[in-house]
Amino acid sequence: MTAHKTGTREDWLAARLELLDAEKELTRRGDELTRRRQELPWVPIDKEYRFETDDGAASLADLFRGRSQLLIYHFMFGPDYAAGCPSCSAIADGFNGSVVHLANHDVTLCAVSRAPLAKLQAYKGRMGWSFPWASSFDSDFNYDFGVAHTKEEWQSGVVEYNFRAMDVRPPEAGEENPMLAEIASSVGTDWPTYRREGPGVSAFALEDGVVYHTYSAYERGVDGIWGMYPWLDRAPLGRNESGFWWRRHDEYDSQ
Repeated sequence: MTAHKTGTREDWLAARLELLDAEKELTRRGDELTRRRQELPWVPIDKEYRFETDDGAASLADLFRGRSQLLIYHFMFGPDYAAGCPSCSAIADGFNGSVVHLANHDVTLCAVSRAPLAKLQAYKGRMGWSFPWASSFDSDFNYDFGVAHTKEEWQSGVVEYNFRAMDVRPPEAGEENPMLAEIASSVGTDWPTYRREGPGVSAFALEDGVVYHTYSAYERGVDGIWGMYPWLDRAPLGRNESGFWWRRHDEYDSQ
């Protein structure tokens, strides 16, 4: 017998209607936040960034692929990684289906990582992905957009991430936290090397040949594009998380 509260269908319906009012309010609040995102000032990009893509060398403007809007997912795959971040991999599993719809709505979706292109292509093949993925190896792009940190910054103990200073000194080191060590090990490195990369999403606009930065989000600001979580939020037990439970889609015992 379940320990959870039970009731009649009438009890459920009354509680559900009350919850529906709260959900509608949340939807309206979300619409308002979307409007405010669109009202942020656009910042012109005056720095030349170079990327390596499947089609060769590219500028930031080239990543738009002829469209006026660009969404970039900052995928955690550093030069020293042997594989992509498992969390970013779970997020990216949802990209293939969205890319074509966005492309036909004047939006290009592209992942960008600091690992060399050959590493990205090999991992992309392993995962069965087809979305655009560019390498920013030897570029300042990831550093300038707040998702990569130098070894010296990390060793200083405090880095800037998600628009604030973060204390990354021990005991947060992976060696003292089994879950963090496990996550780092899953990409073939240690925790400090792993966490010099960070996840995020950035948006850009292209008008009259000028590229503008319009929006960026980090940490839980990326939750909305992590496809499994909206589903779990509607499941009977919710996220029900205990430790590092998710894996790359080809690493589960059963599919």
